[in-house]
Amino acid sequence: MSSPIVKLIAQRVALGILLLFAVSVLIFAGTQILPGDVAQSILGQSATPVSLANLREEMGLNDPAYVRYFRWLFGILQGDLGTALTSKLDIATSIKGRLWNTLFLAFWAAVVSIPLAIILGLLAVRYRNGPVDKLISGLALASTSVPEFFIGYLLVYFFAVKFQIFPGISTVYEGMPFLEKMKAIALPATALTLVVLAHMMRMTRAAILNVMQSAYIETAELKGLTAFEIIWKHAFPNAIAPIINVVMINLAFLVVGVVVVEVIFVYPGMGQYLVDHVAKRDVPVVQAVGLIFAAVYIFLNVVADVASILANPRLRHPK
Repeated sequence: MSSPIVKLIAQRVALGILLLFAVSVLIFAGTQILPGDVAQSILGQSATPVSLANLREEMGLNDPAYVRYFRWLFGILQGDLGTALTSKLDIATSIKGRLWNTLFLAFWAAVVSIPLAIILGLLAVRYRNGPVDKLISGLALASTSVPEFFIGYLLVYFFAVKFQIFPGISTVYEGMPFLEKMKAIALPATALTLVVLAHMMRMTRAAILNVMQSAYIETAELKGLTAFEIIWKHAFPNAIAPIINVVMINLAFLVVGVVVVEVIFVYPGMGQYLVDHVAKRDVPVVQAVGLIFAAVYIFLNVVADVASILANPRLRHPK
């Protein structure tokens, strides 16, 4: 790789690390200004002032905020996510299985949504301004306008309650047979697919149409190539950089934006785990899960930037 590409990639990675550090500060500060008293929530309303003071001292709550932040940050860097206040369980151990469940759900939603979005985008370009394009664009706009919780409840009503095809509660566990697990995640994966599909399809269509205005597309038309050959062989490869960006951003949403969907389907993932412990005001869990979500989102955005740099022919083949 040429030095300009290496320099750009290094800048994106450094910016990602800096952004993650800034997000960690915001997460810690945000959890510190939450209303209520952690020690009070653990011991209950009947706790004595002496027991509350002892617990605050034991948990280090009397230390300055910056001391507690760096203690927490250094623990994270060493792989120690802390201990849950309510259950006294190691957070890293508790998160491990739930993170895998969230990634499993996001993976299958991506497997369906990404190829389907690209195919629909190509069809919309091929039949642009025609009935097919208008139908696809109209359905995409309608899907984008509907929030994921409404989509989730519609899926539950029709496929779990009325027709009883899939379970309304997506229970998965370690050692569960693969086909049973796929049936269990069918509805939440469909909800996530419908949420991200429309955005990826519309951006794919826009990126390809932008390339279709280029002079070499006219040359391909004069050569007598079919419309599909022009789109697939000439327009699509040159529109791949913005498409990769959109795909990566939506992959990040599939992992980070699953909170609502997991709550609706009672799916044992990171989102459900976060909501449960927000209600309990379990600050270490909220901090750990929030930082993991932020790290995944920033990482996938950095990957999108790097992929766009590598896919840019002007950077790979400078004059």
